[in-house]
Amino acid sequence: MAKRSVFSKRTLGLNIFPTREEMGKAAARNVSLAMKRFIQEKGKVTIVFAAAPSQNEFLAHLAQKKNLDWSRVVCFHLDEYVDLPRHHPNTFEVYLKEHLFNHARPKAIYFMKALKGEAEEISQKYARLIKKSGGLDIACIGIGENGHIAFNEPGSDFYDPQMTRIITLDDRSVEQQYRDYRDHPNPKARYPSLEAVPRRAITLTIPAILSAREIYTIVPGPQKAEAVKKMWEGPIDPSCPSSALRLHRFVKVYLDADSAKDLKKEPSV
Repeated sequence: MAKRSVFSKRTLGLNIFPTREEMGKAAARNVSLAMKRFIQEKGKVTIVFAAAPSQNEFLAHLAQKKNLDWSRVVCFHLDEYVDLPRHHPNTFEVYLKEHLFNHARPKAIYFMKALKGEAEEISQKYARLIKKSGGLDIACIGIGENGHIAFNEPGSDFYDPQMTRIITLDDRSVEQQYRDYRDHPNPKARYPSLEAVPRRAITLTIPAILSAREIYTIVPGPQKAEAVKKMWEGPIDPSCPSSALRLHRFVKVYLDADSAKDLKKEPSV
């Protein structure tokens, strides 16, 4: 079964694949081509990554890409828990090291937990680092079950004046985090209960994500089908933060058959 690719007047590219593996492979191919293009044009590329099981296949294929000059790549990550210690197996820093940075060696990686200070100070420092790097060329993101992007929960400000912000996870995000790590191969990464899931996180805001020149959104799994439908077909509204992606001039969305199952056969335009 071949992939289905459509482009609407919203300039949002939707790509649907039969399996997660094919989805991840295609997303990695296109992101690597974009990275090479920015490197050729600017001499470097600045990229931000999501850290979640939904990104596993994409990151595995990206890490294997040949002829990608990682010495010209500057990396950030979308979000991080406030109340977990650095190097805890559930931090997004550890996830990205395991799935990407232990295999590819970028010129620079900026981790939130590598910065000193209280949460608000770290949040502000991280925003300054992104600005100092020249802003984001590429954002590689997912979508949460409640439609969040990064940890911008429903109701988040599409026009937030800050680049980073400390947020509290809503109940559905807490449940998603608990399920995501329930069967983790590392027993230390399995939350013993919902109460053990951290509630506070530093996140890039919606405007910070939309400031990226290109956005690649990787969203597999049947549990994401409702959010995908709202993002693609619903109103552009803070009740579904990912709907803000339709305001951007360059977004490509990668789905598998499960996450795309609730979409209309042809997208509305």
